[in-house]
Amino acid sequence: MLLRCLKAELVKFHRSPVWLAFVLLPVFPAILGTVNYLGNIEVLENAWYSLWSQHTLFSSMFFLPALLSVFCAWQWRLEHTDHNWNSFLTAPVPMIDLCLAKLIWAALVSLLAQVWIGVLFVLSGKLAGISVPLPPELPEWLLCGAVGGVTVCAVQLYFSLRIRAFAPPVAFGLVGGIAGLMATAQGFGYAFPYSLPCIGMRANNPEMELDFVPFLLSACVYTAVFIFLAVRYLRRHDVAAD
Repeated sequence: MLLRCLKAELVKFHRSPVWLAFVLLPVFPAILGTVNYLGNIEVLENAWYSLWSQHTLFSSMFFLPALLSVFCAWQWRLEHTDHNWNSFLTAPVPMIDLCLAKLIWAALVSLLAQVWIGVLFVLSGKLAGISVPLPPELPEWLLCGAVGGVTVCAVQLYFSLRIRAFAPPVAFGLVGGIAGLMATAQGFGYAFPYSLPCIGMRANNPEMELDFVPFLLSACVYTAVFIFLAVRYLRRHDVAAD
């Protein structure tokens, strides 16, 4: 059943304009971070590590939450705008499979976004004239950032399910990213879902040691809780489907 749900979601993605946001949004922090790096190159002397701090300062807090929020809001768009809740809720498929299919595709987008961020980072470094070897921690930064992104996707999928309009969940994701910055600065990053991409990517502090146990525990708990809330809402919504 889950495989059928995944295929059904894939049909929705065909020729979708949401991929334009996926391609373009990570480009902006790459440009901003590179320009900022070049403008302060006399202070930022740690080559790739300094460039990474400038890239992730913008991407992890603003553009990445925006990208994931747009994708999650779009995933529920057909249900909200085409009035097909009855067919969705009466399909002979467990609600958990319907929600997991959306989460799996969102997780894939989170991973692809990190790959694209990594590609832009390497290209930016070459254009900036950095000739030393790439940091060996880069794959770990990207993978942990993707794990944190999955958590954000679980939260955003729930709010996008509850809120029928497209824009408010996206705005909520942007506010969450800013709140994540504040929570991280206050030392509560592991306890706040929107801080996890920033912590996983080591944003603005690539030499930070990641505490994997609370990081993974927080990611798993938040993801499980919000998927549970989404399934619970759909089961109750079945009575009043419109």
